[in-house]
Parts: sequence; structure tokens; C-alpha cells
Amino acid sequence: MGSIFKYIWRIINGLRIVILNVIFFALLVGFIAVIVSEEDPVEVPDNSVLVLNPQGILVEETTYRDPVEQFFNRAFGAEDEIPEVLLTDVIDAIEKAKTDERIGALYLDLSALYPSGVNKLQAVGEALSDFKTSNKPIIAAGDYYEQYQYYLASYADKVYLNPLGSVAFDGFDYSQVYFKELLDKLKVKPHVFKVGTYKAAVEPFIRNSMSDEAREANEYLYNAMWDNFKSDVMAQRQLADTITSGQLDDYMAAFESANGDMAQMALDTNLVDALKTRTEIRNELINLSGYDEETKTFRNVGFSAYISEPNPDVNPMLESEKDQIAVVIARGQIVNGTQRAGMIGGDSTAALLRKAGEDERTKAVVLRIDSPGGSGFASEIIRQEILQLKEKGIPVIASMSSVAASGGYWIAAEADEIWAAPTTITGSIGVFGLVMTLEDSAAAIGLHSDSVSTTEIEALNTLEGISDSQARLLQRSTENFYQFFINMVAEARDMTPEAVDEVAQGRIWTGRQALERGLVDSLGDFDDAIQAAVKRADVSDYNVNTITHDLSPQQQFFAEMMGQTNLTWPFASDEQNWLMRNVRQVVSESKALQNFNDPKNIYTYCALCVQPR
Repeated sequence: MGSIFKYIWRIINGLRIVILNVIFFALLVGFIAVIVSEEDPVEVPDNSVLVLNPQGILVEETTYRDPVEQFFNRAFGAEDEIPEVLLTDVIDAIEKAKTDERIGALYLDLSALYPSGVNKLQAVGEALSDFKTSNKPIIAAGDYYEQYQYYLASYADKVYLNPLGSVAFDGFDYSQVYFKELLDKLKVKPHVFKVGTYKAAVEPFIRNSMSDEAREANEYLYNAMWDNFKSDVMAQRQLADTITSGQLDDYMAAFESANGDMAQMALDTNLVDALKTRTEIRNELINLSGYDEETKTFRNVGFSAYISEPNPDVNPMLESEKDQIAVVIARGQIVNGTQRAGMIGGDSTAALLRKAGEDERTKAVVLRIDSPGGSGFASEIIRQEILQLKEKGIPVIASMSSVAASGGYWIAAEADEIWAAPTTITGSIGVFGLVMTLEDSAAAIGLHSDSVSTTEIEALNTLEGISDSQARLLQRSTENFYQFFINMVAEARDMTPEAVDEVAQGRIWTGRQALERGLVDSLGDFDDAIQAAVKRADVSDYNVNTITHDLSPQQQFFAEMMGQTNLTWPFASDEQNWLMRNVRQVVSESKALQNFNDPKNIYTYCALCVQPR
């Protein structure tokens, strides 16, 4: 018997040694990479081509991931489920390259770009237009282009497509996953309490298809967004009517004219300038920039390396003494409590606003919002902190990104100015209550619950269902919350409650439509909001600083290491994989339900809105 235990111990001890060795060598590789990166600065050859190849979704801020966990994930080749790219990094790289004498051209490789908000694509497009004033060429090339990828490619001087490739330019569509029949089969009872004709956030739990009201709102919204998207592309390229009309007969006529060849159809309709293989494109770039003997290809610098190059003109000591426009980013679903970047916690976002206000350098705050809403209570906690800033005399500017709807609009309402992009999805002023009970599910597997109470005011027990009195209480609470929402917006926007209610009822609007209805003050991007803050603060020499949560010393160490090392293998995007795309949609929409943690079960959430990335 003793020999058996000795044998088991040797196996366990051997595994322990292997694991420790793996961790040790991973850390060793990290340390070596840091040392090497510090000694080997980024090299940008003369007349280089900047390869702009964003890999992931364009986001306002990257989702927080524990630096230690992220380090080991990358060390062992694990990939992020959905990679993210900071929008500001892309724009900064383009702006830097415009005046950088070492950069002779810009090459757009958009194959790994994931679907991103239209306003984010527009911001990159504006930077590309500005880059072209330097008379440096922009070349885009791809095996195929998804619609969001082609939007950016259209800004290039030359757009190339693989002879067997294709270009998607077929309009926007919106799909919603519905869970009613699934919940019925699982014997889960959704109890819904809502206010607002168009508040369709609860429809996935009580229907198997869109209501007429939801379909009307969706068509109105997405038609306006598509018109904006299409007009931007057509301003860059003279496309054939057969590809822009949106009519199936026109599309099929162009397809048949090209003998069923999608690449030829793209060329015939002027979506692209030429059909070229990868080798032909590589040779053209070599002719443009020269041949690099070391890399055996055209002279180039990668996007990630280029943005990591330090700016020698910035003195951190001098910069820290300037006045600041503080930026607080509110990205993701709004939930109660404390959350890291990528989610909006009522407590944690309020703490960031408070941190900005307590800094004596802060002369104004820009709240950058990319959120479909969520917890009504958490939204109100954030709003109250904004009121505190205003009481201190600190101007607050709300800057809406792709989405600032429902709770996202709630936290914007009290700002001194609200700025939105023309394609921002906003509004959705409405609330709903949602409680899932499991009494029938539990009974089906032989599980039951029974309670006693010292009063007639029973506590809610999801294993026992909801009584009529509890249902009345939740419905009246929801109605009261909606009226509070209406009155708050009316006071903040200098409107009557009746006028707000007319454009509320859960209805969603684009930024342009919201401007026409008095829900926002101006149309513009993030830079416009910053300038509005500068004007209100009346400052001339200032910094723009994003307020973030502090990391522990250990987290900071690994975060800095992650910033200097690259331990990943190149990955291929599976965003175009139809199976993974549909799986992700179901998972994403179910995650939204998991994050419903409002203490009163009342939510200001826009399920129809494009989810921020």
C-alpha cells in the first residue's frame, strides 16, 4: 500500500515541478522581452509604408483584464475572445504618420477588423481624409471586404481586390434572438413590467418575433444610418447605381453582367480600382517604398510598433503641471456596484467622476458614453455625481459615441452640453422591470420552496413565483421610475414633461434625429466635445487626461510588462465564420441578462441598440 502512495506522490510532485518550470520560463521570457525591447527601439526605415492593420473591434477603452492572467494567457498562446483596438490609437497613428517624414505611404490591411460602430469608422475615415492632404498615397488591399472594412477602404487612393474576392455592400440589417419558447420549455416564467410603447428590451423574453412597434422603430433607425453610411462611401467613390440602389433586380443585373464573378462585379461597379494578387500588391509596395533586405519585403512599420514609439517632444514633468480636461469613459452595460473597464459600474464610474473633480487641475470633464444602459439605480448614482461636479463649478460635457441610449442617455441628460455623432443611437427613454421566477422549473425536478413571513409584505422568492400584490408593486414602481426619468430629462433639457414623453416611450433615435427633437445640443465627434469643454473652462494651455482606476503595484508591474512584450502568435479572425458569429450573438445577448442586478429590478436598457464594442 505504501508503494502505491509513493507512486501517486511522485506523479503529483512531477506535475508540480513541470507547472512551476512552465511558470518560471514564462516569466523569464517576459523579463528577457522587456530587456530586449528597452534596448531595441522601434525602427522606422526611411520612406516606410505604415501598415494599418487593426485586429479586433474599435473601442473607446479596452476591456479590463487582469494583467497577471493576461500575461500567462498570452505566454501560452491563448487569445482574447473578442480582440479590441483603441480608436484613439488608430487615429493617433494616422495623424502622426501624416507629418512623419519617415513615412511615405499608408497601407490599409483591414482583414482582421471586426464590426465597429459607424461613428468610430467615420472618425477613422476623417483621419484618413486629413492624411491625404500630405500627398502621401493610401493603398487598400484585401482578399475580400466586409461592409465595415470596405467603408475604410473607400478612403484609399487605390482599392485592390483579390481576383477571387468579393465586396459586401448590401445594407444594414438587425436581428434579435428571442428566448420565449426556450423559457417555456425550461418552465421559466418572465414577469415583465414596462412603460413605453417602443420599449422592446423585454420582447426577447415574452415573444418569438418582433412586435410591429419594434419593427417600425428598427426600420426608421437603420434606414437613416444606412443612408449616412452610403453617402460617406459615395463621397469617396463614384459607385454604379446598380450597387447603390438597394434593389435586388439592379444587384442581380450587375452580377449577371459580370458572369457571376463577384470580383469582376466589384470592378465593374467601381467598388475597387483593380483586381490584384497578393504578389502583385507586394511588388507594387516594393516599387513604392523600396526593398528591405532584412525583412525581404517592402519597407514598412507595423501599426502596433509605430504607436508604441515614445514621443521625444513630451516632457511628463512639465505636462503634469498644466490644467486638464478630464475624460471619464463610460463604456458597456450599466450595472450596480463596482466594475472594471468594459462595464459601467454605478459606484466605480461615480468614483472616477469624483476623482476628476477632486483634482485641482481639472477645469472641465468630458463624459464619453458608449452604452445601451442597464440598471436604473446605477444610472442615477452616476447622474448624482455629475450634479456634484456642476455644483463645484466644473463644466460637464457629454460626448456620445456609437450608443448612448436609455440609461446611457440618463447619465448624459444633466451635462451642460450633449454632443452626439449623426449616427449615434440614443433616446430609448423608457424603463422596464424584469423578474424571472423558477417555481415550475424547480417543481419539474422535484424541488419546492415554502416560506413564512412576519408581515403581509412578502419578500420576493424566485422559487415561489410572484403574487398579485408583488406584481402591482413592481408595476407601480416601474411607472414611478419612468415618470422620474421624464421629469429629470424635462428639467435638464428645459422641456416640458409632455414634450419629453412625446419623444420618449422607449423610442430610439439617431444623433441627427435626437438633435431635431431637442435631446442633444450639437452634432460632432469627441474632439468637438473637447473643444466645447475648453471653451466653457476658458483655458488655453491644457492637457486632455483620461481618468482611470489605480492598479496595485503587482498589477502595474505585469501591465507594464504586457505593454512591452508581445508573446502572442498571429491569429486569424473568425468573425466571418457564420457559426461563431451566431453563437456569439446568443452568448452576448444572454450575458446582458446575467448583468441585470438592479436592487429594484428596474432597468433603463435598450436591447434594440447596436451593442458597444
